Amino acid sequence: MKPAHPDCDALARTGNRVRERLAENSALARLAVDGAEIYSSPAFLSDAHCRHIIGLIDDVACPSRLVEEKDWEGYRTSFSGDVDPHDGVIHALDERLAALTGIAPGHGESVQGQRYNRGEYYHEHWDWFDTQAPYWRRESRNGGQRSWTAMIYLNAVEEGGTTDFVHLNLKVVPAAGSLLIWNNALPDGSPNPLTMHAARPVLRGVKYVATKWFRARPWK
Repeated sequence: MKPAHPDCDALARTGNRVRERLAENSALARLAVDGAEIYSSPAFLSDAHCRHIIGLIDDVACPSRLVEEKDWEGYRTSFSGDVDPHDGVIHALDERLAALTGIAPGHGESVQGQRYNRGEYYHEHWDWFDTQAPYWRRESRNGGQRSWTAMIYLNAVEEGGTTDFVHLNLKVVPAAGSLLIWNNALPDGSPNPLTMHAARPVLRGVKYVATKWFRARPWK
């Protein structure tokens, strides 16, 4: 019998709680894909709040980084940065996402904003961590494995910029204020390989996204 994956039990418990909570929320719809839990909610944020967060992103955006960058040059070409957690709109968003999922606020990372200009992208990747990689030692001490991802599109993109779940035949077109939320784990708490996704290149216009990741344990 293979050993349990790190944080497996905690992720399974979290998955059960969030799954039940989201199923009771009429504002959310579960997307019709096999093998992954992905939900969406249109108009989750108002246009005014989207514009406000876009301004915060422009204030902090720097070339995006990867948790493991050696030999991965050019894999992610967007600009990103953690926005001010003390900003009133961001604080309210943090509280709202915690209430939506039922995950304790302390398990959530800071909201990160991403900006994709024309031609920019992020190739196929998972949000969960490779526990065999050197960086896992650091992340294990920093809240452990990621559980759920909440991603909010802040504007419509003129062309391109879809979020593609490459193993699920799912392409999500950005719509201003819409929420996409998914479980990075399988029901048993192990990482779900079917959650691999990519931010496809923006062909016309610009794309803004706000993302919040939750951890199995309190995030430091």
